[in-house]
Amino acid sequence: MELLFRLIQAMSVFLVIAYLYCKSPWFRPLTTHSLRTRDRIYLYFFFSAVSILGTYLGIAIQDAIANTRAIGPVLAGIIGGPLLGTAVGLTGGLHRYSLGGFTAFSCGLSTTVEGMIGGLVHLYLKRTNKTDLVFDPKVAFTTTFFAEMIQMAIILIVSRPYLDALALVKVIAIPMILSSSLGTALFVSIGRDQKNMYERVAAISSAKAFKIAERTLNFLGSGINQKTAVDLAKIIHEETGVGAVAITDRDKVMAFIGHGSDHHTPGSSIVSSLTKAAIAENKVIFADGERERYICPLSATCPLNSVLVVPLHIDNDVIGTIKLYEPRNKQFLNMNKMLGEGITNLLSNQLLLSRYERQKNLLVQTELKLLQAQVNPHFLFNSLNTIISITRNNAMRARELLIHLSNFFRKNLKRGNDLSTLEEELDQVNSYLQIEKARFDDRLVIQMDIDPALLKLKIPTFTLQPLIENAIKHGISNMLGQGIAKISAYRNDGHALIEIEDNAGAFREADAGDGLGIKIVDKRIKALFGKDFGTAVYSVPDELTRVTIKIPLEGHVQ
Repeated sequence: MELLFRLIQAMSVFLVIAYLYCKSPWFRPLTTHSLRTRDRIYLYFFFSAVSILGTYLGIAIQDAIANTRAIGPVLAGIIGGPLLGTAVGLTGGLHRYSLGGFTAFSCGLSTTVEGMIGGLVHLYLKRTNKTDLVFDPKVAFTTTFFAEMIQMAIILIVSRPYLDALALVKVIAIPMILSSSLGTALFVSIGRDQKNMYERVAAISSAKAFKIAERTLNFLGSGINQKTAVDLAKIIHEETGVGAVAITDRDKVMAFIGHGSDHHTPGSSIVSSLTKAAIAENKVIFADGERERYICPLSATCPLNSVLVVPLHIDNDVIGTIKLYEPRNKQFLNMNKMLGEGITNLLSNQLLLSRYERQKNLLVQTELKLLQAQVNPHFLFNSLNTIISITRNNAMRARELLIHLSNFFRKNLKRGNDLSTLEEELDQVNSYLQIEKARFDDRLVIQMDIDPALLKLKIPTFTLQPLIENAIKHGISNMLGQGIAKISAYRNDGHALIEIEDNAGAFREADAGDGLGIKIVDKRIKALFGKDFGTAVYSVPDELTRVTIKIPLEGHVQ
């Protein structure tokens, strides 16, 4: 019992070391699920030192040393895997071997084996998806208990004379097994508590960051300007509780809320060297108020003492900064530092998505203009010629056609939205077809078969017009006989199908890439509704061409 108490006293040194280590920056990588090579190197040196210290703190007995050396290699193995555990065990074992004694070789060998045992436990936990048990004190205690029993067995098998080894094991077995197992379990328990604290802080920071992002979602769609910057600064100030919040672009302060607002005025140029460095180098700058103080360049009586400057960027281009300040009488909390960085990353992504949406809308508008530009000049020229010729013989008919032409172009000019109803599309197409029918006379027959329940179906604006024009311009207009253009809309298997069909059969697969109309229509449908929707073409040469448009039915019928 005396030996057990003395080993527990020695082991208590490791608990102090464990506490200090868990409070240091070197512990932070252990809170993640993967270790980098650099982290493993740090762990190797740390746990090797723990193993060697365990030998030095041991108690000399019968030309041997009772110790808690196993704590280092077993922990290295459980946390870092077989390679790290074996490396630490070998280092601790070689050190023990260098001290001599009749158990020098057996203790050196067993220390290496203990590191390997810890590593095998790590592998087992990883392969069974139980890596959360790496910091479980029960696992640490059981693993070390087993590893120390193996050490006693190796001492009995390898050390000579055997009777001396047996006598030694009888004295040291229980104290070493219990003290080392208890020490490993307590070491892991301290680490687990610190790890849980990191996770709680991270969870609180994430929750606040998401709340801020949610509150700013509605007004950041147009980007950051003078007004949105003030609103954003107010929200961040409310949610974080820091002393002050500032929003800047690359050149000037856009908003400032909190302590020091009497001299940190919006619209003024950026004068802080920390802010300029954050923008120029695209990196987070932190003056904690202790190791590095924030010194206000505007006022000697400024109450602010610490600052976190986080670049706000879109596609790696810095567009400004978000700055969090604390006054002299308040410490800058690590949670607020994490929160500030998280907020800025979320807002940067939010701004990137907003820019993407704006660019997508511009692309849609450009595509619509492209289709309209293709239709308008030729159609206008042909329509006017047709109306001029009809005017001589039938003024009333010419008047009707002018009304259709006016309706067609008026609707074209008003098409600014992504979606229209099928009824609106058919109205525009009808004006187009009436003019074309007047042009071709009896050579063009129009047939429509529309399910009335689908008239309020939402489809991309300017979907039907280019397809109808293709059917007439590239198909029916080249026929000698009568051309038939048919438009159908019906439900099928939970979807809406719209068909544009002609009896010319002029579509050729080889020429499909030359026309922009059908490609743009298909692309826009897929962009709005998904890859399972769009256009499909069926053609029998010189007999028919049918373009089928597939639109989701649910949620798109008013």
